[in-house]
Amino acid sequence: MIDFKDKVYEGSEKRKSLFDCQIPEGAKAVVIFVHGYKGYKDWGAWNLVQKRFINAGFGFVKFNMSHNGGTVGNSIDFPDLDAFGRNCYSYELDDLHTIIQETHRMIHQELELTIPIYLLGHSRGGGVSVLAAAENDKIAKIISLAGISDIGSRFPEGDLLDDWKIAGVQHVKNARTNQMMPHFYSFYEDFERNVDRLNIEKAATSLKIPFLQIHGDMDVSVSISEGMRLAQWTNTRLSVIKGAEHTFGTKQPWNSNEIPDDMEKVIEKAIEFFT
Repeated sequence: MIDFKDKVYEGSEKRKSLFDCQIPEGAKAVVIFVHGYKGYKDWGAWNLVQKRFINAGFGFVKFNMSHNGGTVGNSIDFPDLDAFGRNCYSYELDDLHTIIQETHRMIHQELELTIPIYLLGHSRGGGVSVLAAAENDKIAKIISLAGISDIGSRFPEGDLLDDWKIAGVQHVKNARTNQMMPHFYSFYEDFERNVDRLNIEKAATSLKIPFLQIHGDMDVSVSISEGMRLAQWTNTRLSVIKGAEHTFGTKQPWNSNEIPDDMEKVIEKAIEFFT
């Protein structure tokens, strides 16, 4: 078995970040969890979700994106806003490939097993998971949890885009921490340079592995219409959690030892799909 927390890995631009891994004896597969925008591996109830998957017989890996704003010394919240501002989608995609490769190495070289690797991506992490699965033949199944279906539409247009280019930075307030979180214009320039690679529709239609989109019908952060598009592109069925919003009843901080009902429904659907 393998069991560690907060191990350092080298991500995009050689920036160090952290990941966790539990692979119990007899694991039937390993699930890699991919966090979303303004997220991190220990956000909310994700540690409890990990325990549920471990108890169901899966290995579980989760990690912080290299430029999510966390540091090796402080992975909670966003102590490094400069790194957050320099983040971009191609960095996140490359970070995920790094974690997939390391997970594959641990399974085959350290444990000498031949079990599959699955992806579970939330929100923006769902979109990045689709992109990674289309590029990486080590992935056997994928779940997009309230995942995005498009990247380009999330950028400003017209005068707003011009203003961003002139200023070089725009800020988004984090309502929970009250931080003004920067996005440097390089974020958009990276998208322009990699527009074909970051095309989620193209990636989704090319998938040759089982895919599941789980979405709450009360999600106001990522519309359920995006889930419908992903299901259509993959020729699969959208799994809807009635009354659920974007984080399925969880929040940060999460001070309970119980998982909320909507997230329990997500876990049940995910375990059934992965099994």
